[in-house]
Amino acid sequence: MKLVSIKSLANAHGDGVWAVAWAAATGDRPAVLLTGSADESVKVWKGDELDLERTNSGNSLGVVAVAASPDGRVAACTSLDSVVRIFDVDSNSTLATLESKPAEAWQMQFHPKGELLAVAGGGSGCVNIWKASSGSRETSLKAESVDKVGGGKFVLSVAWSPDGKLLACSSMDGTIAVFDVARGKMLHTLDGHSMPVRCLAFSPVEPRYLFTACDDKHVHMYDAEGRSLVSAMSGHASWVLSVAGSPDGAALASASSDRTVRLWDLKTRSCVQSLTEHKDQVWGVAFRPGRLATVADDRSICLYDYA
Repeated sequence: MKLVSIKSLANAHGDGVWAVAWAAATGDRPAVLLTGSADESVKVWKGDELDLERTNSGNSLGVVAVAASPDGRVAACTSLDSVVRIFDVDSNSTLATLESKPAEAWQMQFHPKGELLAVAGGGSGCVNIWKASSGSRETSLKAESVDKVGGGKFVLSVAWSPDGKLLACSSMDGTIAVFDVARGKMLHTLDGHSMPVRCLAFSPVEPRYLFTACDDKHVHMYDAEGRSLVSAMSGHASWVLSVAGSPDGAALASASSDRTVRLWDLKTRSCVQSLTEHKDQVWGVAFRPGRLATVADDRSICLYDYA
């Protein structure tokens, strides 16, 4: 496995680029890339050329997360104004505006079937689940403290398992809560980190395996069903801000404030490549078949061939 640089775009946004996601190909177009920035905009790019298709400027503060539905037609973004906007990828039209105030809205992900959107609720200590088509809130799942002393959770990130049976959320205190959404029940927590876990990603091919990005400089691999830590992968020199699994399930990419992106072989659980194209902390990594995109505070987007 290897990443080969095929395109780098400087000054893609007017400020740091904080979020990245792929919108899958449809019958009308190939896959496109979505990026969100501190400049309050979401941009849509042609997937291989990084030519700008359109700009969505409906946010009032910096965009902290973007996500696309599995069919690639609908996307969502969260911003520091505590608003979640759901919009049509191809027309830019807003389909729903979700007010999460007074709590925040942080990382988010669409359900594998696309009908639900899970959003990390920050200081509310909850994951809010919305119906994407109507913008109605379906439920809120509370990340309860288990064998912990102190106040409530601050929820930063969420991830659905590929089969949609489990939902995980991470917190500032380093714990990860795992929910059975159908039953509305928290099953257990996963421990091993003691600092903020900023990103979660399930393996695309092994529903039980969950990967984490943490301020403790480590990437963890958990068995989310068996409640066990499978591996702790180290090598970054600073906070790990984002993780994403390759579509073939063989590799993991991680982004860090040390300005690097690392590619991990999941069979050996070792780093096989370190990328240094970015000149500031790297906020996001996102795979689609054959490609990896990365974004950073240096305002740039990097695109790699993955083989």
